[in-house]
Amino acid sequence: MSLEAVNLSCVRRDRVLFEQQSFTLNAGELTYLLGENGAGKTSLLRILIGFVEPAAGQVLYGGSAITHSDVRRKFNAELIYIGHKSAVDPHASAFENSRFWCAQHGVSVTQELIYSVLATLGLVGLEDIPCGQLSAGQNRRVALARLWFKATAKVWVLDEPFTALDVKGIELLERHIEAFLARGGSVILTSHQPLSHLTGWRPLELEYRL
Repeated sequence: MSLEAVNLSCVRRDRVLFEQQSFTLNAGELTYLLGENGAGKTSLLRILIGFVEPAAGQVLYGGSAITHSDVRRKFNAELIYIGHKSAVDPHASAFENSRFWCAQHGVSVTQELIYSVLATLGLVGLEDIPCGQLSAGQNRRVALARLWFKATAKVWVLDEPFTALDVKGIELLERHIEAFLARGGSVILTSHQPLSHLTGWRPLELEYRL
């Protein structure tokens, strides 16, 4: 199932960030979104997932606009979006955050699976501690656990997923992305850090416009 941007344009505070951006994200493909701060990378990702309306153009999923309700439901069921902020509740534990996210997205998981995924992400012994007491890197791992839970996902849209991760965390995530691509998943991501282990990605660069 392809995700397609068709002549997308974005305007913020009377400044044109980008215009007439067209590309297709097919199964098994990784698109690496590049550009200076302020070029519109986050805005483009938010348009792709339907959080923000484009000034012009449209987003298609499987050839149909994501503004159609039936397409929207299918897209939501097959999408994982992780923004540049971890979006975890600081008052809830890693386990509670994971359980809540899974329930919110209709993902059926056992308690054992949640603890297993958190262990894979290096959070052994921290699963039941409020996230407000964890480091930025640990909170990022809590957010990234979503990529292990939702087996039905076919599209990952990731905004700075490597933020606050150490070398081992970056390698773990890259290997997981690699495995997802091998299964036919598609990924578009931004990163200020070079992709160390991922290969075969397609660059998409946004120019900063005054």
